[in-house]
Amino acid sequence: MGSVELEIGGMTCASCATRIERKLNKLDGVEATVNYATEKAKVAVPAGLDAMALIAEIEKAGYSAQLPARTEPDAEHRDPELDGLRQRLIVSAILTVPVVLLAMIPALQFTYWQWASLTLAAPVIVWGGWPFHRAAWTNLRHGAATMDTLVSLGTIAAFGWSLYALFLGTAGMPGMRHVFEFTLARSDGASNIYLEVGAGVTTFILAGRYVEKRAKRRAGAALRALLELGAKDVSVLRDGVETTIPIDDLRVGDEFVVRPGEKIATDGVVVSGRSAVDASMLTGESVPVEVDEQDPVVGATVNTSGRLVVRATRVGSDTRLAQMAALVEEAQTGKAEVQRLADRISGVFVPIVLVIAVAALAGWLLAGFPATTAFTAAVAVVVIACPCALGLATPTALLVGTGRGAQLGILITGPEVLESTRRVDTVVLDKTGTVTEGRMALVDVVVEDQGDAEELLRLAGALEHASEHPIGRAVAQAAPAPLLPVDGFSNIAGRGVEGIVDGRRVIVGRESLLAERSMPLSESTAAAKAQAEGEGKTVVAVGWDGTARGILVVADTVRATSAQAITELRALGLTPILLTGDNEAAARSIGAQVGVDEVIAEMLPEDKVATVARLQSEGRVVAMVGDGVNDAPALVQADLGIAMGTGTDVALEAADIALVRDDLRSAADAIRLSRRTLGTIRSNLFWAFAYNVAAIPIAAFGMLNPMLAGAAMALSSVFVVGNSLRLRAFR
Repeated sequence: MGSVELEIGGMTCASCATRIERKLNKLDGVEATVNYATEKAKVAVPAGLDAMALIAEIEKAGYSAQLPARTEPDAEHRDPELDGLRQRLIVSAILTVPVVLLAMIPALQFTYWQWASLTLAAPVIVWGGWPFHRAAWTNLRHGAATMDTLVSLGTIAAFGWSLYALFLGTAGMPGMRHVFEFTLARSDGASNIYLEVGAGVTTFILAGRYVEKRAKRRAGAALRALLELGAKDVSVLRDGVETTIPIDDLRVGDEFVVRPGEKIATDGVVVSGRSAVDASMLTGESVPVEVDEQDPVVGATVNTSGRLVVRATRVGSDTRLAQMAALVEEAQTGKAEVQRLADRISGVFVPIVLVIAVAALAGWLLAGFPATTAFTAAVAVVVIACPCALGLATPTALLVGTGRGAQLGILITGPEVLESTRRVDTVVLDKTGTVTEGRMALVDVVVEDQGDAEELLRLAGALEHASEHPIGRAVAQAAPAPLLPVDGFSNIAGRGVEGIVDGRRVIVGRESLLAERSMPLSESTAAAKAQAEGEGKTVVAVGWDGTARGILVVADTVRATSAQAITELRALGLTPILLTGDNEAAARSIGAQVGVDEVIAEMLPEDKVATVARLQSEGRVVAMVGDGVNDAPALVQADLGIAMGTGTDVALEAADIALVRDDLRSAADAIRLSRRTLGTIRSNLFWAFAYNVAAIPIAAFGMLNPMLAGAAMALSSVFVVGNSLRLRAFR
């Protein structure tokens, strides 16, 4: 079996993805998964089956397909479909406003207002609604009905009957008015126009489709951001001379130079030099890793101190970064599609409406009434069934809910996200940068007998200020100002630093370094050091003038609000799990501090994805909260991905919800707001259909006049907007 990936065009709802999937799976030996969100198909094919055969099969179903284009990542890449939707929405909105005002306000109805309405509404219904008409036709050919079918049918019926009334009926006469009366009375329909219904529905649903499409485009942004993390150029050693070449020209076996502050170009082995490498973006490990000759290094990590010469061992698609990009893409492709509720209801609602319309037509004709009366009743059924409020139901709630979220520092990407929050029962928390601050800080000072803690910190801080090591920076930041000058500073690679401060030769580093200089720690201090290291903290020893003076304990500190956040998440019915690339002792210590019982440590990025997938296979619905590049694949794999705002761009792009504040309590707020917004959307959808359903029997019995049609549409729309605005009160 081989694997083929295809980019699909022309899908308008989740049922389109299901249809294509069914079509491909009918081919011998083919196993296909089609994702509506990413607009991609991942197909397992038997040897010898050409990808063009798959494309031909998809095109037969009425959609387009192509092999993925290999282009450079471009964050500003334009989306023609999104641009087209925006253009249709803007033009349609400008033309629709006066049509609705003329129809609803009798005082504005001048002598030939109905013809002005036709001139303005025709481009909206025909050109603005073209995506819905095209999708409806595709669905019709396959015997399916979605919201597109209902929208297209309703708008065309409203437009067609309006044309009949204007040209063949009495609606085109000078001085025609929409007489609004709250009474039930039969009408022959030849004096009524429904242009505001056709134009209004088209514009509202274009707005909803635009919001949805813009959210979907983010799926590809995670990959672009991930690929942009890698180095673009590399300094290769050729015959002892440094030559800068593009990263794509680097080959396995090439030796390249990495200076302090530069990214390591690709995976490799250190040939010469010593340094500390910050791998936190890939591993989540908060403490930089000391590397020496023959130690492996990973591409896209940052060299923090010394000069390194590295031999490339993996390049291109074989590197850890490229594998993580593949994990993100695979997780996106495998994510279950959430069918829009409106489509599911429409699948049942549309056939019922058509049956009622045909029954009304036949009933009036069989009863001996004129064809005009029969067609009026049938068309009225279709017109009143056209869900004006349905077009507002999702976008208005989403607009208000996401707007309120933005005020609270919670960014929700789209309606599919909300469906996930309702079902989530497990929340997986990354440790570094999510539950903790994500940076080293001094947490304790232990001095030998008769020692002075302030003096210890003052001398050690002055010496470490000259160091580039992150642990040294944490000590220097905690030292009292002003910092003393340092003479004769030297860095003992991988072991510590020494220099003369205030006339004393000070050494700060590993316990073994001080022991070599005949400065052993006392039993009590050594015990304190062992206890701190047992809790996953980092300890450096300090000595001067031939005597050990004490130790400094450095650790990644827990955020002040994390414990409260865990309590709030439990109150929402969620089970918290701490997941980290850090060591077991550090992870257990942090878990105990914040109240998380289940802790899984020493996780690589692929392990995190596997853990989330395992939890899902156990029947759990998983939310993942993280902030690093290493979290991105797991964020996408999870049913709900939440990224901390202080995290990397890759994590933010891969997530469904982004938190602007570096406060884990925002995650609980995000889930509560999302659930509230989803509840509002569901109630909007219910009432949008309820108004239509209630009016359908009236239309079928020929009792529907323009006032009632307009009132039902307006009332349902006003209710939906008012219901959505209640989200502004969310706290």
